[in-house]
Amino acid sequence: MFDALFRKIETREARAGVIGLGYVGLPLAMAIARSGFPVTGFDVDPGKIVAIDARRSYIDAVSSDDLAKQIDAARFSATTDFAGLASCDVIIICVPTPLTKHRDPDLSFVEATSREIAAHLRGGQLVVLESTTYPGTTDDVVKVILEKTGLKSGTDFFIGFSPEREDPGNHHFNTATIPKVVAGDGQDALALMTEFYGAAVKTVVPVSSNATAEAVKLTENIFRSVNIALVNELKTVYAAMGIDVWEVIDAAKTKPFGYMPFYPGPGLGGHCIPIDPFYLTWKSREYELPTRFIELAGEINSAMPRYVVGKLAEALDIRAGKALSRSRVLIVGLAYKKNVADIRESPSLRLIEVIEERGGHADFHDPHVAEIPPTREYQALKGRKSVPLSADVISGYDAVLIATDHDAVDYPLLASNAPMIVDTRNVFARRGLAKDHIIKA
Repeated sequence: MFDALFRKIETREARAGVIGLGYVGLPLAMAIARSGFPVTGFDVDPGKIVAIDARRSYIDAVSSDDLAKQIDAARFSATTDFAGLASCDVIIICVPTPLTKHRDPDLSFVEATSREIAAHLRGGQLVVLESTTYPGTTDDVVKVILEKTGLKSGTDFFIGFSPEREDPGNHHFNTATIPKVVAGDGQDALALMTEFYGAAVKTVVPVSSNATAEAVKLTENIFRSVNIALVNELKTVYAAMGIDVWEVIDAAKTKPFGYMPFYPGPGLGGHCIPIDPFYLTWKSREYELPTRFIELAGEINSAMPRYVVGKLAEALDIRAGKALSRSRVLIVGLAYKKNVADIRESPSLRLIEVIEERGGHADFHDPHVAEIPPTREYQALKGRKSVPLSADVISGYDAVLIATDHDAVDYPLLASNAPMIVDTRNVFARRGLAKDHIIKA
């Protein structure tokens, strides 16, 4: 089984199947197709398949031209029919791994996908999990489901883990140029993982086990979560002292060693940093070990939207003599980071909710997000539309709150027409637009 599959990968005859055509799966499918493999994409959302068939990309990291090129070259196709998994030699799982409302791992998508693969599993296939999860998931969950077919990992089929490393909006790196950590269940699986991913990405980093590779991904995001929480906490302390945390960070980063700048904000967003650390927190309970840094970082970052709204209310009261409960606020930036349309776990959604819990009214403007789509936690906000910017529109609000510093926002227009601005991203100071009515928070 191993020799035949290795040769098919080596000669690019192996067909790859990518399950989940979202922010991770579609860019990965394109990178694999560009490397010469035929690729079939699978997704339960028929809307994505319709878009792909129309050669229209819905992901910023994939251009419609590149999508059309791979389709027209017969290197990529997409379907909702999972029966096609039987013809795939390499199957890659790129499905969500969210948290439950109690911050426990929700592996329902991974488990359902694994059962779907098991229904079509045959000898000589390589199954890869890319979804971020706790150490042990690949071997203790996915492998167990697949082996219920009677086929055995390492003998009849092979299984591995390779964590996704996508960074939406980052034009310096893409799927093919970001080093790829790979692992497998046994040396044969690792060899197949290395050969396959080595054909699609520039650098492959093999590690000793699937659990190690799973831990790598968690470590990367825990590192970021803890350091962002640190600067968020420093922001609140320095603000009480009358010290500008942004000036502190800019000066500190001139040190050429021993310091790495992280920046505060209104909270954390995206599918990774607010969620992934708690996968390790949950798993650590099995070993009766606390994860104090992780949990404290989560508490600090989760508290930021309320802190920001508190600063907004204070500014309205002191500078405008108006209560937040009687105020109209325009939030600039709904996406969780600049220059993307991704609103997953965006703190802007929580900012709207907190402002309106306190009796105020909140609208939003985002050049990348025309309308709030359905979300699990903020269903009441569904359908709200981005407000177009003009001098009259801006001056009609009591305050503007900068939540995401998109480049495509007219900041001079805001500075000239907003009665008050609360800036959580230091965007006005960075652009030389600092004025007395602009407050940092």
